[in-house]
Amino acid sequence: MGRRQQPASPGFVTRFRANLLLLLAGAVWGMGFVAQSTAMADVGPWTFVAAKFALAAVTVAPFAFLERRKAAVAIPRPALGWFAVIGAMLFLASITQQIGIVTTSVTNAGFLTGLYVVLTPILGLALWRDLPHWIVWPAALAAFFGIALLGGGSLSALNSGDLWIVVCAVFWALQILLVGRHIGESDRPYALSFIQFLVTTLAALLGALALEAPSLARLWAAWPEIVYGGVFSTGLAFTLQILGQRHTTSAQASIFLSSEALFAALFGAIFLGERIAAIGYVGCALILAAMLAVELVPLYRRPRPVAASETTATSGSSTKA
Repeated sequence: MGRRQQPASPGFVTRFRANLLLLLAGAVWGMGFVAQSTAMADVGPWTFVAAKFALAAVTVAPFAFLERRKAAVAIPRPALGWFAVIGAMLFLASITQQIGIVTTSVTNAGFLTGLYVVLTPILGLALWRDLPHWIVWPAALAAFFGIALLGGGSLSALNSGDLWIVVCAVFWALQILLVGRHIGESDRPYALSFIQFLVTTLAALLGALALEAPSLARLWAAWPEIVYGGVFSTGLAFTLQILGQRHTTSAQASIFLSSEALFAALFGAIFLGERIAAIGYVGCALILAAMLAVELVPLYRRPRPVAASETTATSGSSTKA
C-alpha cells in the first residue's frame, strides 16, 4: 500500500492564496499598461497620476472606513508614518514611470520597469540584510529575461525617457520592500492603500498645478483611461498587492507582480490584435517557470539525517518492548 499524501499545511495554503492575489494584481496592471500610454494624448503625466490616484482613494475609502470600525485598536503613529513613506515611494515610482512613458517606447518601458524584479531582493539584502530563499535569485533573473524576450529581446535607442523608467524601477522595488516590512505592524491593508493613494494624489496635484494646465475638458477626453487606471489598475491592484504581501516575502512578491508583462502581451493580442514574436513565447515560459519555482521549491525539504544517538535510543526502545 503506497504512502498516503499529506494535506498541504495551512502555511502553504495561505502563501498560495497570497501569491494568487499578487498574480491577479499583475493581470490588472498588464491590462492597464495601454491606458497609461493612450491617456498621454489628452492629459499630462502629472494630471493623469493625480486624477487616477484621487479616484483610487475614493474607491478604497469605504473599505478603509469599515476596517477602522472593526479594528480593536488605532493604527500606531510610527506605522502611520511608514504608510506615508510608502505613499511617497508610490508617488515617485508612478510619476517617474509616467514621465518616461511620454518619450520612450512601450517595449522599452515594459523591459526597464521589470528591473524591479531583480532590484527588490538586491535592495532588501543591502538595506536590511534580508536574505531570501536561494531560489529567488535564479527566479528573479529568469523573470527579468522573460520580460526582455516578451519585448522582442532587444531595446530600441535609449533616451531620457528610459532613464526615468530605470529610476521608477528603483522606487517600485522600495515600495514593495516597505509594504512587506510594515504592513504587519497594524494589519490594516485598506488603511495603507488609502494613505498611499492620498499621498500620491496630493503630491501629483501640486505638480500638475505648477507644471501643467489641467482642465475639465482634457480630463473628460481621457476619462476611460482615468477610470480604469483609478478603479482597477490602482485601487484594486495595489490593494491586492498589500493583501498578498501580508503572507509572502517581498522578493517572491516582486516575481509574481512581474507577471504584468506576460498579461500585457496576452491582452494586447486579444484586444489589440498584436502578435507575440516566437522568442516572446520563450519569455512567457521563463516568467511562468519563475513563478512556479518560488512557489514549489521552498516546499521541498531534505530528510533530516538521523543522529547516531537517536538510532541507539530507538534500538534500545525496541529491545525493551
